[in-house]
Amino acid sequence: MSIADAMIRAGSAQTALVIGAEVFSRLLDFNDRTTCVLFGDGAGAVVLQAGDKPGILATDIHSDGKHVDILCVPGQIHGGSVTGDPFLRMDGQAVFKLAVGVLEQTARASLAKAHLGAEQLDWLVPHQANVRIIQSTAKKLGMPMSKVILTLTEQGNTSAASIPLALDHGLRQGLIKPGHRVMLEGVGGGFTWGSVLFECV
Repeated sequence: MSIADAMIRAGSAQTALVIGAEVFSRLLDFNDRTTCVLFGDGAGAVVLQAGDKPGILATDIHSDGKHVDILCVPGQIHGGSVTGDPFLRMDGQAVFKLAVGVLEQTARASLAKAHLGAEQLDWLVPHQANVRIIQSTAKKLGMPMSKVILTLTEQGNTSAASIPLALDHGLRQGLIKPGHRVMLEGVGGGFTWGSVLFECV
């Protein structure tokens, strides 16, 4: 969304389709109960369009390869074949500790860019990775869980798909309305993290 927003602002695009999709069932070791019960397949998308009033107020994205070992698929493609470990590997405790800190930081960074405080948010739509991560992040931002869109219990962790799926849920249920300020935030393997602050139009 950050890249699509930049392209629209620069005038090189008028409309952008941003897709988040995962097929974790291809990457899971079903003998590893610490990962296979957590992840699911899914896909979601948002359409961004140029307009007189910007909907996206701020974005903030980061990556740091020194944390690669805590969430990754170690195998590589070589000569058309997978070499090494082809399955998702995760250090859950390390991911939790890092995610809670960086999710608060990126949310506050986007708020600062938009000159807003956390109390001015109407909704938090987080990556549906872990209920405790979501609860801890909301608490750090001073947001009650009643202002957090939670779909993890229904879909599992669909990673890149989880934010558009949760956003769709919030819109279809009539929770997110025009004029609401919404914070999207997520983490990913490698390790990556970021946030998008927008006003629903």
